[in-house]
This record gives sequence, C-alpha cells and structure tokens, in this order.
Amino acid sequence: MRCFMSLKETTMQTAREAPSAPTYAQVRRLFGGLVRAVYRLEVVGADRLPATGPAVVAANHESFLDGIVLGAAISRELRFLAKAELWRSRLLAWALDGLGAIPIERGHSDYLAAVRVLQALAAGQAVVIFPQGAAHVALMTGAPLVPVRLVGTARALSQGKIGFPRLRVIIGEPIEVARAPEDPAAATELTERLRLAVESLA
Repeated sequence: MRCFMSLKETTMQTAREAPSAPTYAQVRRLFGGLVRAVYRLEVVGADRLPATGPAVVAANHESFLDGIVLGAAISRELRFLAKAELWRSRLLAWALDGLGAIPIERGHSDYLAAVRVLQALAAGQAVVIFPQGAAHVALMTGAPLVPVRLVGTARALSQGKIGFPRLRVIIGEPIEVARAPEDPAAATELTERLRLAVESLA
C-alpha cells in the first residue's frame, strides 16, 4: 500500500513540476516580437490569406527559422507540420506543443500525421506544409493553396551561418482547388503550379 502511495505521490509531484504547454498566442507573442525587432520583418499581402476556413499554406523552406517567421508574420493561428526529431528537445517540444504543431516521421509514410492534418483542415484550420505534399493534401480536401515566399531566412540562420538581414514574407493569391483525391496527374500539375507561384513572389 505504501509503495502504491509513493508512486502516486511521485506522479503528482512530477505533474506539478512539469510546465504546462503555452498557448499559441503566448508563443507567437514571445517569438513574434523578437523576430520583428531583430530582423525588421516586412509582411506583404497579409490580407490575401483567408481569415477563416481551411487553407494549406505552402512556403519555400530554407531555414530552421521559417516556421517561427511565418508565425510572426501571419496573425491567423496556424498548424505546422514539423519533423518529429524536434520533439527531442524538451524546450522546443514545449513550444511546439503550444503551437499545436503536428510531428511527422520522415523517410516513410506517416499515417497518423496525415490523419491529424486532415482533421485540422476539416475543423477549418490553416495548416503549413513545407512544401512537398501540399498539393496532395489540397486535392484530398479541396482546401485552397496559399503560396508564400520567405526571403532572407537562409541568410539569417542556416548550417554554419548566422546573420541579421531584413526578412520579408510575401503572401500570394490563394489557388482554388477542386477535390480530386486519387488523381496523380492533377497532383503533379498542381505541385508545379504551386512551385511557380511561390517562385514568382520573389
């Protein structure tokens, strides 16, 4: 009985000591203010992102900073797909959980991550996908694709490089998508259209 009570007491103490996940607004306020101050963030076309309803936000991906910069630039709450390895850091996991990020195992089909993305879109949320798979998800759900160009993030932070350039986030016009879940040709065509749309924003 005493062993059971000790285990229960230990579990309760651990729960008290573990910091609760922050809210999305708290994380955005913390990192958003820092990004805007340090990198003099400029946002173009913010009004092009639908204010409500499902949307697949597809941006070029050149730096670890990309997700943070997008969160700082866009006022609407976003859901991010992020590689599962990032959850190995307790601090980063704490922030990612607060952002409602969706972990994905790379190198194979991650069914659970796919289900979570579809659930988020079905709930009318905006999901950020960098960028492979964005067209496929849009075709499965009929959610519009929103092309986004991040400018300067690779110079700000990449392997072996840290800098402080002025960053820009350019949001393009949404691409309306008709549902076609099992159409590889449509996925290929839409992926190319998305690629050109993102590149044109530079």
